[in-house]
Amino acid sequence: MLKVNIHKIFPGITIDVSFEFGRGFLVLFGPSGSGKSTILNCISGLQQPDRGSISLNGKHFFSSSDKIAIPARSRRIGYVFQDYALFPHMTVKDNVMYGIPDRCKKGKGYRVGALDLMQMLKIEQLQDRYPGQLSGGEKQRVAVARALMVEPDLLLLDEPLSALDHTNRRNLQVELKQLQQAWNIPFILVTHSRREMQMLADEILFLDHGKKRTYVYPAVRSNGLNLAF
Repeated sequence: MLKVNIHKIFPGITIDVSFEFGRGFLVLFGPSGSGKSTILNCISGLQQPDRGSISLNGKHFFSSSDKIAIPARSRRIGYVFQDYALFPHMTVKDNVMYGIPDRCKKGKGYRVGALDLMQMLKIEQLQDRYPGQLSGGEKQRVAVARALMVEPDLLLLDEPLSALDHTNRRNLQVELKQLQQAWNIPFILVTHSRREMQMLADEILFLDHGKKRTYVYPAVRSNGLNLAF
């Protein structure tokens, strides 16, 4: 269970959000500047709340009252960025393997190999290419594979499909849903797309100016989704 209580002040906006989430797809939905990416960054450890607490399965990542602030590298959280953040001088395989100690997973408690993940994401034939030789959809698959390579307990996705064309976007939505079911860990997705929200969400957190939003879209309610307020 992920438990989040974040209070963070920026010029012009205060992020003040609390929620709990178990397994499945949680979608953070709202206009630009509503605090969605800040929430992901605080959960991952890339940013620190001014006060509050963040824990996953009983492990505290952050607690202002107890002065706990676990660094991002020790949280075992995967993060897929909007701009892919691939290393241009590394091959696909090296990008996927980035962050694995000693470039080898044997004897370290990992269950899945790089080839397994590349096959799952349909990029095994690209493993010797460089990011500059890939399409947008291929780059995104590499970014997802790299995030899952460390076998995280939680996967964060910050608008990962926004730059893709309709066909690639639709295909990756289906694949992400399948990956979440296979991994059986929480996936948290930031999106501006209502269609993407409805396609992927098991629960939805509506945000506006750093707060939970009380307005419910009728189409979402009719789909029977769980809404987090």
